[in-house]
Amino acid sequence: MEYIKLTSDNLEKEHICCAISNNKDVQVASKKAWLKDRINEGLVFLKSVERGKCFIEYIPAEYAWCPIEADGYLHINCFWVSGSFKGHGYANDLLNACIDDAKAQGKHGITVISSPKKMPFLSDPKYLAYKDFKVADNASPYFTLLYMPFNANAPVPKFKENAKQPKINKSGYVLYHTHGCPYTAKYAPIIEDLAKANGVPFERILIDSKEKAQNAPMAWTNYALFYNGEFVTNEILSEKKFLEIVAKNK
Repeated sequence: MEYIKLTSDNLEKEHICCAISNNKDVQVASKKAWLKDRINEGLVFLKSVERGKCFIEYIPAEYAWCPIEADGYLHINCFWVSGSFKGHGYANDLLNACIDDAKAQGKHGITVISSPKKMPFLSDPKYLAYKDFKVADNASPYFTLLYMPFNANAPVPKFKENAKQPKINKSGYVLYHTHGCPYTAKYAPIIEDLAKANGVPFERILIDSKEKAQNAPMAWTNYALFYNGEFVTNEILSEKKFLEIVAKNK
């Protein structure tokens, strides 16, 4: 398998794996604009030359859009190998590339956010445990900060206190999201419009800076729905699933 690393020079012409539409698609445009700024901060997006979901995206943890304390680590934003790509060693290739890069930069190791069992949009904990990632910290209701230290004396990363117990002082439904995930630019406004059409109290908050993300009131910033101050889900919702949640909370 051959791989391509996205750069400021090839970003416009290359597909971004999880959203393979053209650059006029709002999902692609918003993600690429986000990536362009992050590349200047050291983000790496390494993907298969083939069109499909086979890639890893990581960044120095100091610039990660999540509330963690992991100075001196590389943080994996997204790591996805799916469909026909599974079972051919591509995941190992991509992870090993990240490990090699981290060691070349003199990093302490690698971090990634997961969960005790496989959940939508979170990296597979079973595979990561097999690759010797360990639990560094936990955040309610189901997030784990995993890490692969390169030596026994490496500092243990942790979630910031503001993220460990997700809660906000707002009523109704509140949806936080970033453009770090290509799906939210399309689907977050759809849910917002659906809520308004059905008279459901709803507020959409776009996290548009690293500082806001690192001080967010939840561990997973790409997409986080709250209801009456309580965290509901990180799953990017369809219209049907959102209405089911509304019906359940009536």
